[in-house]
Amino acid sequence: MKNPNKTTGEKGEFAAVSYLKQNGYQILETNYRCAIGEIDVIARENNELVFVEVKTRKSGEMGYPEEAVGIKKQKKMSQLALWYLQNEAMNNANARFDVIAITVSGSKNEIRLIKNAFDFIS
Repeated sequence: MKNPNKTTGEKGEFAAVSYLKQNGYQILETNYRCAIGEIDVIARENNELVFVEVKTRKSGEMGYPEEAVGIKKQKKMSQLALWYLQNEAMNNANARFDVIAITVSGSKNEIRLIKNAFDFIS
């Protein structure tokens, strides 16, 4: 049996990718995995590379989804972005971090895109 949280997360990531495409993002990678972890979505918007963290919740009981992207997660995302940029020889790329927060209620999704959600943390 599948982990219900994983299913929620997968549905959220699918909704996030659709949302990003509708809003002019070019999707480069989904669930990019490397030796140090995973990035949910890597996309391009105009001439910026965008590393996207997707957080999905079934309700507001545990707070807003974006509140789960704390300093520890931001630091991890920064390390992953650096890894990606170095491995793809894109060291001079303009890059930023976006968060997509999704709250699922029934068959409806409330989607919030937070552009430039946080700065690089070394």
